[in-house]
Amino acid sequence: MPADRPLRVLVIANQKGGVGKTTTANNLGTALAAVGEKVLLIDSDPQGNASTGLGIGRALRKTTIYDVLMGEKSLLQAIVHTAVPGLDLTPSDPDLSGIETELAQEARRSFRLRDAMQALREAGEYTYALIDCPPSLGLLTVNAMVAADAVLAPLQCEFFALEGLSQLMRTIDLVRGSLNPKLEIQGVVLTMYDRRNSLSEQVASDVRSHFGETVYQTVIPRNVRVSEAPSFGKPALVYDLKCAGSQAYLKLAREVVLRERDRRAAAA
Repeated sequence: MPADRPLRVLVIANQKGGVGKTTTANNLGTALAAVGEKVLLIDSDPQGNASTGLGIGRALRKTTIYDVLMGEKSLLQAIVHTAVPGLDLTPSDPDLSGIETELAQEARRSFRLRDAMQALREAGEYTYALIDCPPSLGLLTVNAMVAADAVLAPLQCEFFALEGLSQLMRTIDLVRGSLNPKLEIQGVVLTMYDRRNSLSEQVASDVRSHFGETVYQTVIPRNVRVSEAPSFGKPALVYDLKCAGSQAYLKLAREVVLRERDRRAAAA
């Protein structure tokens, strides 16, 4: 059944590795599906961890986002169903690691994903597309930001968090200025929060004082069950729905949906 509202594309990005981008992509996608959204997760990281974490091994990745960016397949041809109802995936490919060189001389190299997304928008099947990016600000992340409506930035509660976020914000401003003037910031989500660690509390306080309401109220805690889930090819919400991490991602999904509802109401 076609969606009753336009597709909303969120890019999950932070050039720093290990901050919970893929964990957030998989579990937020699952949580959004659980609250009734129809979601496509695009794995744009050559490591392919989002694909593996949803149980889509390399043997099942017949058509990937690499084929789409190279212009060999359409995005609609690169979609596979996952075991999570309401959550589909466009899988990754290790060949993505060389795409910057392969597209070096190509026209509209930064617009490859946006051009491919047009058919997805017209199809009207999904309400959300989430794009999981590599830990860099190279061509894959730029393509994602150019294709997206908004950025969702996971931020680990650690010492250099604000420095990394400042670099990301500068990149968003650059993309806005020259490639995608409509790009918004959906929000910043604090990840790997440890209530026993005073540093986590200090970082959370600093980030909120700098970015105010941009920071989601929901905080994702450090959680062993969330860390274990990918090795079983499952998002945490499927692996252990009742664990603290899964419940936090459900709260985050509701907060994302509420922000989107408020945005639509303000634009009406």
